[in-house]
Amino acid sequence: MKLVNRHTSLGKTFFLVIIFFVGFLSSCEEPYTPSTSELEQEIVVEGYVEAGTGANPVVVIITKSIPFLSEVGPEKFSELFVKGASVSVFDGDKTVSLIPLCLNDLPEEIKKAVAEALNLDPDNLTADICIYADILNQITREEGRRYDLTVEVENKKLTATTTIPYHVPLDTFVWMDPPGDPNDTLARLTVSFQDAPGVTNYYRYFTAEVGSGLVAPFSSVVDDILFDGKKFEFPLQKAERRGGDFTPETFGLYKRGTTAVIKWCSIDKEHFDFWNTRDFAANSGGPFSTYTRISTNIKGGLGIWGGYAVSTDTIPVPVK
Repeated sequence: MKLVNRHTSLGKTFFLVIIFFVGFLSSCEEPYTPSTSELEQEIVVEGYVEAGTGANPVVVIITKSIPFLSEVGPEKFSELFVKGASVSVFDGDKTVSLIPLCLNDLPEEIKKAVAEALNLDPDNLTADICIYADILNQITREEGRRYDLTVEVENKKLTATTTIPYHVPLDTFVWMDPPGDPNDTLARLTVSFQDAPGVTNYYRYFTAEVGSGLVAPFSSVVDDILFDGKKFEFPLQKAERRGGDFTPETFGLYKRGTTAVIKWCSIDKEHFDFWNTRDFAANSGGPFSTYTRISTNIKGGLGIWGGYAVSTDTIPVPVK
């Protein structure tokens, strides 16, 4: 068993997360059929404002919703991204307009670098992915601050508000042998932190190996209802990318000799509600699953505008 002191050494990265809202049309309960209005295309917003070590720039993605039973190829995928929108953020002191960026408008060498930062294959990139970003870092990002988002597009005005809560960081990391037969190549990570008492706290995390993109686990959020104000210790599983190759024997474990990256985030309730319902929908597939309406804080559309208070730790996984 080895104790690793907490340290933070991850630089800022540029990331992208694409929202797919999943609806399930049959269940073993009373059937639910979405109304005609629910099948119409709506504007979907996904945006984040982060503060802390390893925080990303402010990024907003604007797409259009599609019916659940749809085929999405590269050309159709590119059409989902909304261009020509006016996107701004008020940080309490000033309003900052975000700059639109599309991969196909960038020089080839920059396009390749951005694609790699987004954890995309630069040699097999056919979709023209577009985002809106605070590339000049004009927005003041700090814990306890409120942020108002405004999106104007196609004669519509969408608004949302979020906060960056006060951060509760992880404070210890302990590497242990996984349960079962002895294994010299894999390790299990146990972490702990001191939950702040008297307030409801919400958490989310991502993991990666150095050189690869951060990934959220299948169930990525938790609240402190069971450990309010307590010192809490738990195994922090390595997240696996959906659709990737993994086995039950290696699931959630870290390869010895590599370097793990842990991004631990404090979020507010609306941000928690979005990911809690989204994760439930994504993990509840099958012919007998229930229809899940994903929570949103976007007025006039769908999606999430969320704040993260983050700490990012880079931790060597010890060799036995």
